[in-house]
Amino acid sequence: MNLVRDRVVNGRRTVIAIAGPPASGKSTLAESVVDCLNRTGHEGLRASLLPMDGFHFDNDHLRGLGLLARKGAVETFDAVGFSAAITALAGNQSGLLLPRFDRDRDRVVPDEIAIDLKTRIIVTEGNYLLLNREPWSSLRQLYDATVFVKAPLSILEMRLIERWSEQNLTAQAAQSKIRDNDLPNAALVMRESAAADLTIEHSVHDALGASA
Repeated sequence: MNLVRDRVVNGRRTVIAIAGPPASGKSTLAESVVDCLNRTGHEGLRASLLPMDGFHFDNDHLRGLGLLARKGAVETFDAVGFSAAITALAGNQSGLLLPRFDRDRDRVVPDEIAIDLKTRIIVTEGNYLLLNREPWSSLRQLYDATVFVKAPLSILEMRLIERWSEQNLTAQAAQSKIRDNDLPNAALVMRESAAADLTIEHSVHDALGASA
């Protein structure tokens, strides 16, 4: 919270980016930050959450590209659309309606997140926000503060098994999905993300529970 408060910019929206591999706990952290900011009751700290997951390409598009089995990989996101949204938000343009990913239905719901002009802080979270690849790398100039959340692969795998079991995948299907998609995505994020202003590293002892 101190990092966020220190980086608040008067006269325009402040953008906080929280990145990390899948199941590292970044979504839980982002939700907590937004909740804490809004509970202050301070108009200058009014915050909204924008998950990157809302910019998944839809399943029909991915199927046509032969990428449905890789959903969640960097190439399965609308990076251009996400970049346009962050640019508009950082530029204090009028209120926006933005998409949200519904994990239970495995689809993007358009115009589900409403951000109005009273919102002064945008907290965005996602796997690839700090990736050293265009167009992701160009967005770093728009972030006022960056956080990277990491955890041991054993913790990520445990959380991912729990996640996919909640989506009614069999144990075998979950293991295949994790091995062939989730863990390679995690390795890319860990290997090719730029350094953040703050890095939070979960251990086996304190990482149980959060799973996004």
